[in-house]
Amino acid sequence: MAETSGNNSHWIPLSDLMMGLMMVFMLLAALYMTRVEQTTTLIVKEYEVTRDDLHRALQSEFAQNFQEWDAELLGDMTIRFKNPEVLFATGSDQLRPSFQSILKDFIPRYIEILTNEKFIDTVKEVRIEGHTSTFWTAAPSRLDAYFKNMALSQARTRSTLEYVMQLPSARAREAWLIARLTANGLSSSRPILAEAQRVDEAASQRVEFRIVTNAEERLSRIARGISALDAPTP
Repeated sequence: MAETSGNNSHWIPLSDLMMGLMMVFMLLAALYMTRVEQTTTLIVKEYEVTRDDLHRALQSEFAQNFQEWDAELLGDMTIRFKNPEVLFATGSDQLRPSFQSILKDFIPRYIEILTNEKFIDTVKEVRIEGHTSTFWTAAPSRLDAYFKNMALSQARTRSTLEYVMQLPSARAREAWLIARLTANGLSSSRPILAEAQRVDEAASQRVEFRIVTNAEERLSRIARGISALDAPTP
């Protein structure tokens, strides 16, 4: 009996120690999660403020041009050029003179806004996105039309990118643009829908300049940190 009592006298402090360590760990985890929540909230708030400020800057700069360009500014800061007759000939990846003229006016002012000290550190990517209709003459199937339109949309965005990078204003910011400006052909994967969810084939043929901020990357890093914390120890 004495020996058993002696074993218990050692076991009780050990269990208290383990309980204490567990409480410390739970406290640290709670503090970490609180800090993550605060950081996430701050990033989201910064993103919203930047988005709103950038949206206002774009609207102020180009409000007088959108009608003549047949373009529009979307809520996510995307600028959409939406008249296919202005952009490219049917089936061609060569910019029409009308689109070249628009880009000569648009690009210098666009770059000036994005590289303003207020926004330059938040712009992760500027995506030139090309969209087509779902239609392709003589395509044997819907899938075949999709792939042919994919090749066309990629060629069009590449031609647009090449033209933009030859402009003097782009050359002056060449290193910055090379790191951020991309060409993305999306075929008919994101059509514009009309009434009754019917695809508006004409409206779907468009070119968009889409801004991606670094807020998404910062939030992804936080998410990866949480995942690593939750991962079981091998």
